[in-house]
Amino acid sequence: MKTKTSVKSGKNIKRDWHLVDVATDSLGRVATKIAALLIGKNKPEFSYHLDQGDYVVAINTDKLKSTGKKLKQKTYYFHSAFSGNMKEFSLAEMIDKDSRKVIYHAVLGMIPKNRLRDQRMSRLKLFVDDKHTFADKLPKQL
Repeated sequence: MKTKTSVKSGKNIKRDWHLVDVATDSLGRVATKIAALLIGKNKPEFSYHLDQGDYVVAINTDKLKSTGKKLKQKTYYFHSAFSGNMKEFSLAEMIDKDSRKVIYHAVLGMIPKNRLRDQRMSRLKLFVDDKHTFADKLPKQL
């Protein structure tokens, strides 16, 4: 008796919506949860060559937690390609400036670097507080 493996086509993918509260865990833990949902690794029909991930709405990014001395020691580097124009910011400065960028860069580093990366990241919706515009699309919690 032979078994056949069937692979879903990209046309009939059902995408769910997930709400993630950033204030519950540290930066790395939240970023891995979000990355797994965006990639679609939680689905039984997961395959690497198809974009089967879900939509993720992350709230409370201003209440981001960090462990140890990362607020002062973790640095982000930005360069504009002009000489002498490299800027560096600590994690605390980035959170004060725009906390959504911190989550975005953490998740971006965990998504595989391939052609599907931009599609997956476009399904990430970040909000500073608990008010968001996607309440009608999220499933009702009992």
